[in-house]
Amino acid sequence: QVQLVESGGGLVQAGGSLRLSCAASGRTFSSYAMGWFRQAPGKEREFVAAISRSGRGTKYADSVKGRFTISRDNAKNTVSLQMNSLKPEDTAVYYCAGYGRLGIVLPTDGHEYEYWGQGTQVTVSS
Repeated sequence: QVQLVESGGGLVQAGGSLRLSCAASGRTFSSYAMGWFRQAPGKEREFVAAISRSGRGTKYADSVKGRFTISRDNAKNTVSLQMNSLKPEDTAVYYCAGYGRLGIVLPTDGHEYEYWGQGTQVTVSS
């Protein structure tokens, strides 16, 4: 089992940057594919980015491709999301999630993930 705690959210102007971090407990962090999701008020949760267990594979939603970068440090049990060129439509609560089963290298469906953090608010002002 793994526990996830996000940090790094805040208020930023459009065009600015933020870096979200997710710290994981447990000894087997490297056995989990990790993802970032977000949920804006009144909207469904949506996939943002995923990274494979080794960190060599990544996948992004089209809406963030070229602006966001997901990375992980298995030695430090952390996964990060660097967000650049932020837009007001990026405003949401951002969640990190862990996928420990076999079968999918880069899961994009939130229902596949077993573990979730509590979320961190990102607000982008215009």
